[in-house]
Amino acid sequence: MEFTTTLQKFDSPLWGFHIAVPDDVSKKFLETTGTRVVCTLNGKEEVQCALMPKGDGSYFININKKIRDKLKLKPGSEVHATLRSDDSKYGLPMPEELAELLALDDEGNELFHALTPGKQRSLLHITGSPKTSVTRIKKAVVVIEHLKANGGKIDFKRLNEDMKAANRR
Repeated sequence: MEFTTTLQKFDSPLWGFHIAVPDDVSKKFLETTGTRVVCTLNGKEEVQCALMPKGDGSYFININKKIRDKLKLKPGSEVHATLRSDDSKYGLPMPEELAELLALDDEGNELFHALTPGKQRSLLHITGSPKTSVTRIKKAVVVIEHLKANGGKIDFKRLNEDMKAANRR
């Protein structure tokens, strides 16, 4: 489904820049496949994301700084969006390095897959964001070791400290 909208900024410390999703579009996805979608912006940038509720019955999609900069979007910029259902397993790509580590580590695999889908996506983002494979491997190892050391729970503050310590090595 396609629509044209404008980039807006919430007057909120919690939420930033976003595009509003027309009610008929959000309703179609919510009734058929849920909130996870793949959004193509201005025919150039494809992102896996979620339809987020505004609280008044309408929905929006967050647009982060990296995407805004890449597409040169400012508040009020017109944005052409195309949405399709996200039928991927996790809602984000599984980094090859993390997939290999999970295949080799039964305990780590079990702990990762016991997490909620949102926490899995957070860890996929953390491990998949670095540009180099070496850094993705380091992050994947830290994530799995963190899960094992904390009984499958994530302490994001501690995980961040663990990541910094791994970078110093």
